[in-house]
Amino acid sequence: MYGITLILVLAVVGGVIAFIGDRLGTRIGKKKLSIFGLRPRHTAVIVTIFTGICITTVTFGIMAAVSENVRTALFGMERLNAMIADTRAALDFTSGELERAKSAQEQASGELKKSEEEIARLSGEQEDLRAESDRLSAGNRALMMEKEGLISLNGRLSGENETLLADIRALGIRANELRENILSLREGNIVYQAGEIIATGTIPAGLSHDEIERGMAGIAQLGMRNISTRLGENHTDQDIWIYGPEYEAAVHTIEQSSVDMIVRIVAAGNLVRGDEIRASIELYPNRVIYHDGELIIARVYAPEGLGNAAEQSVMSFLREVNAAASAKGILPDPIRGTVGVIEGAEFYGLVQELAAHTEAVVISAYADGDTDAMGPLRLKFKIENENGGGM
Repeated sequence: MYGITLILVLAVVGGVIAFIGDRLGTRIGKKKLSIFGLRPRHTAVIVTIFTGICITTVTFGIMAAVSENVRTALFGMERLNAMIADTRAALDFTSGELERAKSAQEQASGELKKSEEEIARLSGEQEDLRAESDRLSAGNRALMMEKEGLISLNGRLSGENETLLADIRALGIRANELRENILSLREGNIVYQAGEIIATGTIPAGLSHDEIERGMAGIAQLGMRNISTRLGENHTDQDIWIYGPEYEAAVHTIEQSSVDMIVRIVAAGNLVRGDEIRASIELYPNRVIYHDGELIIARVYAPEGLGNAAEQSVMSFLREVNAAASAKGILPDPIRGTVGVIEGAEFYGLVQELAAHTEAVVISAYADGDTDAMGPLRLKFKIENENGGGM
């Protein structure tokens, strides 16, 4: 709207100036006026030219007055050209910088891509390292547990080693004692070995305290007679030394028992000729273990013929009889470990009878009389063919 108004104003002003110039030229022509000594017609031409100049000047003046761009075009073109040149140079510089920035951006993008690839690779390596760390941690925990187990085992082995060393020392002491005992045996000085029975007897249940002590005194007198017999000298006027509290405890146990008690007086240590007689007391409940004719064991043996084979078979059978009787409750001899005796003639008769068989036989052992826990166990033997035919 502003531009249209300006054009209309310029047109009106130009028309007015043209009209005035025309009217002025007409008047000058009619009056035959002259300027600068020129002919009137030429003066009219000059007035017309001047009018055109005025129109142009006024037009430019109005435009310059109302438009800064026109003023700049008319009066500041050089400065505008300089500004345009500066702007173009700045634009060129900016374009260069932009190109360099784009190049740097592309380079940075490439570096970024490489960095992302490197990060991805490092992330993969980190996962691998984490897995390896977990595996090493698990291995370390396993090693720590194994270490603790080894430490525990080492402690246990150290304890066992200490025990073994103590056992070795004890065995060394025992070996020295045994060497001394062997020397004493060779010299005939040891009368009873440690643990060997000096005397044994049975005290019935239900006796009074005094009766029990008299029974204990009788067993002790039997022990002195056995010692005198072993020494070949009379020592019945001596006493067997027994630790007082041990003796009182034994009497109290017998007094409280509801069954008969077996009393064993055993050597407290190796009894050397000339030493004080020291002993200890062992108590066992007494009961009938085997009745007369009761089967102890029976075993089948293949024919062995004459010689050592039959003898070895009989020896093996007697060991089994001894083990069975001990397991059932007959007290074995603490030194020999036997529960009874068999005469030599009876033994060899059994061997010869076994050797005479050519077929498999059954050997049976029976109790010869009622036998209590104190023993000794006496035996009767029976050999018969495996098919049941006796001989």
